Amino acid sequence: MTDLLSAPLLDTSPIAERLTAALPTDVDYASARLFDERSEHLTVRQNNLEPIFNAFDTGVMISIWNGGGLGYAATADLSATGLDRAVERARYWASVTAGHLVANRDEETGAIAPPPHHPIGSYESPVDVSWDSMPLEDRLELLHQQSRLLGIDDRIVDWSARLTRRSVDTLLVTSSSDGQRGEVEQRFQFVYPGMRATANEGINTQTRTFGANAFCGQGGAEVLGRFGFGDGASRVANEALELLTAPNCPSGVMDVLLAPDQMILQIHESIGHPLELDRILGDERNYAGTSFVTPDMFGSFRYGSDLLNVTFDPTVPGQLASYGFDDDGSPATKQFLIKDGILQRGLGGAVSQQRSGLEGVSNSRAASWNRPPIDRMANLNVEPGDATVDELIASVEDGVYMHTNNSWSIDDSRNKFQFNCEYGQKIENGEIVGTVRNPGYRGISRNFWTNLSGVADSNSFTVMGTPNCGKGELNQMIGTGHASPTCKFSNIEVFGGES
Repeated sequence: MTDLLSAPLLDTSPIAERLTAALPTDVDYASARLFDERSEHLTVRQNNLEPIFNAFDTGVMISIWNGGGLGYAATADLSATGLDRAVERARYWASVTAGHLVANRDEETGAIAPPPHHPIGSYESPVDVSWDSMPLEDRLELLHQQSRLLGIDDRIVDWSARLTRRSVDTLLVTSSSDGQRGEVEQRFQFVYPGMRATANEGINTQTRTFGANAFCGQGGAEVLGRFGFGDGASRVANEALELLTAPNCPSGVMDVLLAPDQMILQIHESIGHPLELDRILGDERNYAGTSFVTPDMFGSFRYGSDLLNVTFDPTVPGQLASYGFDDDGSPATKQFLIKDGILQRGLGGAVSQQRSGLEGVSNSRAASWNRPPIDRMANLNVEPGDATVDELIASVEDGVYMHTNNSWSIDDSRNKFQFNCEYGQKIENGEIVGTVRNPGYRGISRNFWTNLSGVADSNSFTVMGTPNCGKGELNQMIGTGHASPTCKFSNIEVFGGES
């Protein structure tokens, strides 16, 4: 078989010269952002190889700030003529929007300030084992092997194993009328392994997955070993069967332990989205809602207990949303969003910071070449604490240890929520006494985190991600990174999925 992804990505050297030549020098600020992607999608379902899917996508987004206006234009035509057309279109929209943008204006000129920097630098995903060192035939054999291990019992009625690999090159070139220039090249390698087993007996159907798509990251073939993909199928299948005979999760107010692969959903929905500055400013109101967080809360609001420390950190090696610069060119640095439970800063790039007057982070990101950058989560992590997982379990008299998100519901201000998990373990008097099925819990974001009563140490700290976060109009689906240890929450409303 021919490996269509073995060829190198686009040579950006001549394109950088072409982009620089295309950018106008008589505007306040201009940028050209190249996005070049190749992806491979492999799935074996019920021991049968599904059609191999490969995708290729390349284009450029032109952005122009001029005279108090901002214009965008995207093109897949990378010729000089195509780029010139996009520049003129972006220039036109900058003239149309001049004086009508909502960002803070200069008191004297009335103009919108363009990005303050012309970045120069590069970033490359760390790769220990090149993906190309594992030929396509070997990747397919690995999936067939996992599929056979998943379908071990007649009660498993559906199962699959899959691998997705994406290679993305981006190039950001900037210029302005004062003669300044910038150039940032970033090369990303992403790997997304997955597997699923669905078991059925009578009216009872249970599904267990390999982290519900959370076990993904940057790197090469070593990402599979990082999450134990080669050894995961037997565990996934056996736990799906185990859930068939497990009792329904009990209901009541009790302690809850959340495993790292459930914590990432909790972080994503009830910390990440509420702290996006553009959402707080109302930009998402028509599509995905607003936020219970208001601008006056930053610096004083108690978001959680003293144990809650949340960082924005695009510098973690191998995490899904690590990068050197965001898509507006802001350098990536680690920042505390919540420190000792107190809300410090929001998730907003340079434009949202200018609009709100609040401190933000380097998280202006775009899903592709035909979308403008907006405020997005990147790596959003709960920092480890001091307890061991065994100590957290021992501290619970009555509770449930929940693993792997199954479904979620949260209101449009990202406050009231209800989450369900795939797999639960009942804890009584400090010991795990058995498995329960259909575990769920509900709460209110601004209260839930104040009930954080235990944070495990770095031994359970797991670096994961969410590959398919959607936001924006037009919609942008993008990957976000999340990492967390096991955490304990007290006095939580728990329920089972069956009445």
